[in-house]
Amino acid sequence: MDEDDVLDLLREVEDPDLGDDIVSLGLVNDVEFDGDESVHISLALGAPYSPNETAIANEVRAVLGDEGLEVSLSARVDDDIPADEQVFPNVENVIAVASGKGGVGKSTVAVNLAAGLSELGARVGLFDADIYGPNVPRMVDADEPPQATKDETLVPPEQYGMKLMSMAFLVGEDDPVIWRGPMVHKVLTQLWEDVEWGDLDYMVIDLPPGTGDTQLTLLQTVPVTGAVIVTTPQDVALDDARKGLEMFGKHDTPVLGIAENMASFRCPDCGGQHDIFGSGGGQRFAEEHDMPLVGSIPLDPDVRTGGDEGEPIVLDDDSETGEAFREMAANVANNAGIVRRRR
Repeated sequence: MDEDDVLDLLREVEDPDLGDDIVSLGLVNDVEFDGDESVHISLALGAPYSPNETAIANEVRAVLGDEGLEVSLSARVDDDIPADEQVFPNVENVIAVASGKGGVGKSTVAVNLAAGLSELGARVGLFDADIYGPNVPRMVDADEPPQATKDETLVPPEQYGMKLMSMAFLVGEDDPVIWRGPMVHKVLTQLWEDVEWGDLDYMVIDLPPGTGDTQLTLLQTVPVTGAVIVTTPQDVALDDARKGLEMFGKHDTPVLGIAENMASFRCPDCGGQHDIFGSGGGQRFAEEHDMPLVGSIPLDPDVRTGGDEGEPIVLDDDSETGEAFREMAANVANNAGIVRRRR
């Protein structure tokens, strides 16, 4: 068996998202034999632990294994950014979580997205870029500050398998941050570049609401894989979500999907469903703009409890709302993989 034989076998493996086999799509970087029965395959897969890319890898092993080959796999998607110009050189995917307005649960979505990706097995960083209202440390029960090295870089603390950074670690608990735009730009740039993040599969960045200085700094300096836009079903939130969508469009940043938060409330007494913020607004918004709906999250008091007590509900295996967040994390990872593979 030679390389052409292996490629013929790999033409049996379909990409479930792009609609063709992985050879025709150019997703096979390299085929290397080590003896007669061992082969190494390098695949152009860019979203580690995403369910669909995991399925592709498993299918490759199965197809070649059926022919008696011992298979080892690696994944690599090359980009066009020189190594010395990369802000996060060891981060595979940067995912921005944004909203057009406050009060829609954006930080809750960001925290549960990051924790959900970590639960999948990925190496995850969670960056709280909401300079004026940093809440992430409380929401993951992290009060250990970052440690400084002799080289004046910061080692981020870890919680639930995630590396964390937030302005809340660097200012007093009750101290307001009263900065103009240039100071915000400077501090964010330093935190991105002077933190020892290590090797990460995903960096989740919790942006402040709106379309201001922090968002511009991110989009102008960081190669963002894609964004998740958080909204509630009500029209007022959807009006502002459109502004966020336009912002990412103007900077040629893919939107991985719409996350509809506070979608419905199940009464614990009567069991009835109540659409407190309306119904189906996120789905209609996603369809109107030809975007996927990555998740519809119920309005659940346990989400608030988990946020206040530092226990993300996505980690609760017995919670229906936790399952909704886990599905959202899987969908976001899958869509990040689509973006990377299309490149």
